[in-house]
Amino acid sequence: MKKKIAWITDSSAYVPEELKNHPDLFVIPLSITFESGTYEDGIDLNTEMLYKNIREDKEIPKTSQPSVGKFAETFEKLKENYDAAIAVHISGELSGTLSSCRAGGELAEFPVEVVDSLTMSVGITRLIEIGMEQINDGKDYKEVAEFLREEAYKTECYLLLGSLDQFYKGGRMSGTKYLLGNLLNIKPIITIYKGKFDLLEKVRSEKRAFNRMIDLFDAAYQKSDIKKLYILHGNVMDKALHYKDELLKRYPSLETTVAELTATITVHSGEGTVVLAWANDHKH
Repeated sequence: MKKKIAWITDSSAYVPEELKNHPDLFVIPLSITFESGTYEDGIDLNTEMLYKNIREDKEIPKTSQPSVGKFAETFEKLKENYDAAIAVHISGELSGTLSSCRAGGELAEFPVEVVDSLTMSVGITRLIEIGMEQINDGKDYKEVAEFLREEAYKTECYLLLGSLDQFYKGGRMSGTKYLLGNLLNIKPIITIYKGKFDLLEKVRSEKRAFNRMIDLFDAAYQKSDIKKLYILHGNVMDKALHYKDELLKRYPSLETTVAELTATITVHSGEGTVVLAWANDHKH
């Protein structure tokens, strides 16, 4: 008999409308603590509140992974209708969510295949969409999870940080560097490599940063088969659309999705951030 499989992810994932309404997908929220209190991402924290808190707080907000108990409770409930679950989460290097999930599954004695997306946001979404198709085709859930762990290596992702404020508040940058950075209008471009944030380069001026981000996509497009590009932004829809227009001029048939960054990411990268993400498939 075909096993019934549940899908689990966390609130760092980008969940488009069609997935929001999917009966087999369960999103476990990370919590975000501001000076005014702790909120569950996506549940009692909306975009407006998020940016208001980011602007007004002197301390950087803290994000914390869902507790082992929260996962165990979810799996206990799922036992009634499901045989097993595949959980795709934010990179294990960026958050402890994966290990919470694993421990929760053991506690509830529920079979869970945990997949490290090695990234966040749309990188997670893509893996879930591929996996759901394979489960529908009747593949075994363990086999599907194994395939997704390999597939995770194909994601390429660049963040153009919107503000140095968040990095400075978070103690990742000294006061002098922060002042100098703002003075020289420095725009850091960060990549996620093997699951970790890595400073790729610092570019001076918004325009140069924009061109550099486009170049990074161009280089990947020449080498790989890229079916879809995601453009994510931290409250700067106009900037995101500027990227979309420029890239569609060059690649008219490219499928693009523009979406708002999730709160868990924005509290670290700052308002004004733009992210380009895609998957590199081999050219046939």
